[in-house]
Amino acid sequence: MSLINTVIKPFKATAFHNGKFIEVSNETVAGKWAVFVFYPADFTFVCPTELEDLADHYAEFQKMGVEVYSVSTDTHFAHKAWHDTSEAIGKVNYPMIGDPTHQLSRNFGVLIEEEGIALRGTFVVNPEGEIKVLEIHDNGIGRVASELLRKVKAAQYIAAHPGEVCPAKWEEGAKTLTPSLDLVGKI
Repeated sequence: MSLINTVIKPFKATAFHNGKFIEVSNETVAGKWAVFVFYPADFTFVCPTELEDLADHYAEFQKMGVEVYSVSTDTHFAHKAWHDTSEAIGKVNYPMIGDPTHQLSRNFGVLIEEEGIALRGTFVVNPEGEIKVLEIHDNGIGRVASELLRKVKAAQYIAAHPGEVCPAKWEEGAKTLTPSLDLVGKI
């Protein structure tokens, strides 16, 4: 069963954010666009390159009204320690959610049960709490924040323009399509 267009399940978790520990829940996420980026573990290899890339693009996400949440099965304490000791992770200004109970990882279908860690899963959630984009892949493959930005822009565009769709390679400002009988067989 796909999670696309389903509402995120209720959750409560603690995150490290801007030098503090904060509570995050489905209720605090509601009403705005959100991106959840699951990764296997702190103090690893591919993970800091991804989180740093997200940090480098965080201002762009914020301008679009999007909050970014990174999530691993580590604790919020481990996130703080990593933030304090890694140059790459020291750039992170978005909330880093700890999921030591695996509740979030299970809710989003990314938990590797036998290892107790998450797959690399990316989820774009609209203000109504519905998952509009999801991507899950092998832990050896890093993600690109600029491609995630493009997907969020497309999701926001079609939310604001019902009846239109974004074709392959769509970029902000490019032409969209309006599915109709007139287009059948003409693309």
